[in-house]
Amino acid sequence: MVFILLIFFIVTTVFVKETGVEVDKPNAVSSQQLQKSVFLIAITDTGQVMYAGTNIGVAGVRATLMQASRSQTRPLIIQADKSVPTELLVKVIDQAKLAGLSNISLATQAQ
Repeated sequence: MVFILLIFFIVTTVFVKETGVEVDKPNAVSSQQLQKSVFLIAITDTGQVMYAGTNIGVAGVRATLMQASRSQTRPLIIQADKSVPTELLVKVIDQAKLAGLSNISLATQAQ
């Protein structure tokens, strides 16, 4: 019985590609729960732009997201460290929009 339940949970779980890095997200009162099927990009405090554990840099955001969104359009969640300069964050958002994504959000921690 337990084995059948385990198989059920494994089959019904939606997998999200993690960014592979830990970032110190800013706090926000209006934080909401993360959707199950999203693209995740992280921007570290050192300015690295990470996707699926790989440093793609700002220049790689557009091509990576265009390739990833060919089969299915999903929202993009950017996990930016709270010390990341606004200019870098805007560059990443611009590249995501140029890749055709329109649903872009920033990850925060609930206060």
